[in-house]
Amino acid sequence: MAEQPEAEDYYVGAYWGPRKESPEDCARRTAEFLTLLASCDPLLAHWYKPARTRQEARKSPLMPPELATLTESFRRGVNREKGGPAIEQLGFTFWFGNGGARGEDVDLRITCGDHGGATPNSCVMTLPSRGANAERLITAPMLVGVLRSMTQAWDPDWALATSWDHRAAMGETPRAGGFVGWVTYLPRRRGTVPPLPAPVRIEPVENRGTLIVLAPERLTASNPEHVERGRRVGELLARAGMLEPVVD
Repeated sequence: MAEQPEAEDYYVGAYWGPRKESPEDCARRTAEFLTLLASCDPLLAHWYKPARTRQEARKSPLMPPELATLTESFRRGVNREKGGPAIEQLGFTFWFGNGGARGEDVDLRITCGDHGGATPNSCVMTLPSRGANAERLITAPMLVGVLRSMTQAWDPDWALATSWDHRAAMGETPRAGGFVGWVTYLPRRRGTVPPLPAPVRIEPVENRGTLIVLAPERLTASNPEHVERGRRVGELLARAGMLEPVVD
């Protein structure tokens, strides 16, 4: 019997270029995002402040989101050299999770307010790798809903949901904004999405931009057809000038 490929790990990420924002601005966007996420799935309605153990984390819920708590969390996450002053242009980072069992949980890492331009700002969600949560969340309709929530809260220059293996298959060192995932978001300011081959589907995101869904079934890097489709769609979008990296 042929050996089955290992299951792939998936994530959802939104990325945007230099944008000077305060801890209060980052907190406001995060509160909006968490509120929108809660309507997507019950697993995404519970979040906790970082702690040494999951048991300790559950004593410090972040839901419903409070601006004061989130603001202080971002303020504590200011980038700085050890023992040195805050490096304002590098923004703020906050990393937290939903307190689930390892492999069945969801983590969020947010970098906001970076206006130095060396690396993109981002909101990255790692998805469960096994169990019922993974089966429920890692579907095209669910990921479309999560991406819509991200785009509304963060107004990114590019966002996607895909597997880490698929990301690697798109190039040796794919850069944020420069390749196509299972579901990809491109804002209107990047241009107009050209006609794309079936079964690729596109749908508008209000007046903000467009979502591109490469496949209705689960996209995997182990499927050559999926990889080739991603490359083909990437080529078409690149010709239209829509896949420039978020930061140079």
